[in-house]
Amino acid sequence: MTKASILNEKSIDFLEKYLNNASPTGYEWTGQKLWMDYLKPYVDTFITDTYGTAVGVINPDAKYKVVIEGHADEISWYVNYISDNGLIYVIRNGGSDHQIAPSKIVNIHTKNGIVKGVFGWPAIHTRDKSNEQAPKPDNITIDVGAKDKEEVEKLGVHVGCVITYPDEFHILNGDKFVCRALDNRMGGFMIAEVARLLKENNKTLPFGLYITNSVQEEIGLRGAEMITQTIKPNVAIVTDVTHDTSTPMIEKKTQGDLEIGKGPVVAYAPAVQQKLRDLITETAEAKNIPFQRSALSRATGTDTDAFAYSNGGVASALISLPLRYMHTTVEMVHRDDVENVIKLIYESLLNIKDGETFSYFK
Repeated sequence: MTKASILNEKSIDFLEKYLNNASPTGYEWTGQKLWMDYLKPYVDTFITDTYGTAVGVINPDAKYKVVIEGHADEISWYVNYISDNGLIYVIRNGGSDHQIAPSKIVNIHTKNGIVKGVFGWPAIHTRDKSNEQAPKPDNITIDVGAKDKEEVEKLGVHVGCVITYPDEFHILNGDKFVCRALDNRMGGFMIAEVARLLKENNKTLPFGLYITNSVQEEIGLRGAEMITQTIKPNVAIVTDVTHDTSTPMIEKKTQGDLEIGKGPVVAYAPAVQQKLRDLITETAEAKNIPFQRSALSRATGTDTDAFAYSNGGVASALISLPLRYMHTTVEMVHRDDVENVIKLIYESLLNIKDGETFSYFK
């Protein structure tokens, strides 16, 4: 495969639409429909579940099952309290960062459609410099331009409405993709591209491939926990994002030494099955795919954990996409890394044998 054969104009067009669509945790439906529409030409059938996880399946009758997985949801906020003077207080839906909220425009999702609002913040002139407060979940508020609570409610806003940021996809300097929700809409995009390449290159796999876009990862890997019981896979290769540690205020001694543009990140952790991981790293070396390594203490904090410890144990591995500014509205990844994650998953699948147990006790 040449580099040009990975991401094409159709791919980028889909990525932009997919990222710009809001899919907060628990409300992933519209994004999943976009994803399934794109994936449809490349798979034989689909599996969906009650909470919205979507799975494209190649060779559904095969007994041996391999999962490639990303998660579909993005962090957001909930309306938690509306004050008498019409200001809205929030709670998190996933790991939303309160420190980036002030002065951000927001979309409040109601039955009547989107209601625009802003996270307000006191002007610098009015703040007490001797005892200045930082943004916190209990002091950031959304202003929708209403004079009181009644006017807010007439707009269709009520406790429980979900709130997202409207920031949209763009490209910096030709090769940096920037948007909110790259964590982990990029995972869903990359596994869809793997399916596309398998189809376009006429590759026949000796096993069933389950291209899985799980919901509710941001609140504890919940979608993966559910769908792994449905699929009952033999192998799972998970892709998520991980931290670029080259930017200021990140300590490499504790966070590792990782950087966008230097390749996918292969995880070393108890949940990562060593023989499957070795297959991936050996594939990268054989195909001259650059990659980085990351050591993770105890849990990976990704859907890898949900797959690995399910169904009596599933051989699982984690290939991560390095990303800057996680859980902000300007998350950033490098196009080369995106292509190389796709290539590494693709080539690794071609090296998995039907019935492979990855057992240590052969």
